[in-house]
Amino acid sequence: MEGNNISVGLDIGTTKIVAMIGRKNEYGKAEILGIGKSKSLGVHRGVVNNITQTIQSIQQAVQEAEAASGVKIDEVTVGIAGQHIRSLQHSDYITRDNAELVIDEDDIDRLVNQVHKLVMLPGEEIIHVLPQDYKVDGQAEIKEPIGMYGGRLEAHFHVVVGQVSSIRNIGRCVKSAGLELEGITLEPLASANAVLSQEEKEAGVALIDIGGGTTDLAIFRDGIIRHTAVIPFGGNVITEDIKEGCSIIEKQAELLKIKFGSAWPGENKDNEIVSIPGLRGREPKEITLKNLSKIIHARVVEIIEQVYVEIKNYGHEEQKKKLIAGIVLTGGGSQLKHLKQLVEYITGMDTRVGYPNEHLAGGSDDEVTSPAFATAVGLVMDGLRRQEKISLENAAEEEYNLNEGDAQNGEQVVEQPKKERKSFLDKLTERVKDFLDNAE
Repeated sequence: MEGNNISVGLDIGTTKIVAMIGRKNEYGKAEILGIGKSKSLGVHRGVVNNITQTIQSIQQAVQEAEAASGVKIDEVTVGIAGQHIRSLQHSDYITRDNAELVIDEDDIDRLVNQVHKLVMLPGEEIIHVLPQDYKVDGQAEIKEPIGMYGGRLEAHFHVVVGQVSSIRNIGRCVKSAGLELEGITLEPLASANAVLSQEEKEAGVALIDIGGGTTDLAIFRDGIIRHTAVIPFGGNVITEDIKEGCSIIEKQAELLKIKFGSAWPGENKDNEIVSIPGLRGREPKEITLKNLSKIIHARVVEIIEQVYVEIKNYGHEEQKKKLIAGIVLTGGGSQLKHLKQLVEYITGMDTRVGYPNEHLAGGSDDEVTSPAFATAVGLVMDGLRRQEKISLENAAEEEYNLNEGDAQNGEQVVEQPKKERKSFLDKLTERVKDFLDNAE
């Protein structure tokens, strides 16, 4: 890959697969160099169910992105979502051997590693362990315990769990498409990074990413991710309902939804009719827009209500957990007419549609800033961030080696800078890579 500062996001979705190439410009914003997309055939509800088809779709998207940007793609950051993702809250503690020493990174590592030993259902694996807040010797609500004294360190964690086999299958597809896995990220987190502002994450916000096969939810408060969920319905079930309800083929149903669909039935007059050509030699069908929006409305209400149950599970109704910034909708499904009004009506929370231009360079292509590309943009940003971390570590190491050399000439030794601890996803990525290398 040319230059160190180029990163590629690969969003393996149910409807489309997107490869997006981006780099950091001099203002620290992400600049999108090229984008490629292909129809996703081997993915159902966020889970790969046909490896061969998925590999072909990935290759097609990657080739298109390479052609658009003139950059050769070797490594990608992929997102994982799908109906097998679930999350739970868990508290854990460690007792420190020496309370006279201040708490440091290693103590937190020990605590986080302990959470990873939790026993899951067979075939499940912990993907993310996200600390919420800490307690030191019973003193609660500590945001950052490093540097404090104490014998007992405990924390609340938000733990995200997924199926090992699904994650490995995605790794397999990427590898067989001739690419290296640079990193794995949870898709709701990627989308959130692309469309939410820091203020919203502080105030409390729920990001709802309505994809083709799944609807992802990520809740932030005080700048920290508090809750995640994947609901196994998305835009495709709406299309299915239109197809069944109007007895038309899928392609027509999808076009109807995009062109004339609305989530709010009250606004269509009874006499607004669309005529759809019949299949070979059959009469055209006449469909009233009122009926169309009734079908859409029924399914959208169901999806939003499920999401709202998750928002309530998080505890939005408690005063100190209130989500002041309300809801941000993104993903292809968020482009449905009048969806914002319907969501506000059902949840009573302020709602806006989120476009992934929060961290993009000005003058980015309109296509890139469409909500349908939120996850891809988030994955590119994630890859850029990961690279920055690695180059910082390398620079720090080089400096250390230089100083080591000086020290032999009797000069002052500079303490080695502390490496940032590896997030579990990095470890997971390594394990998936190892697994694939050994499985060959």
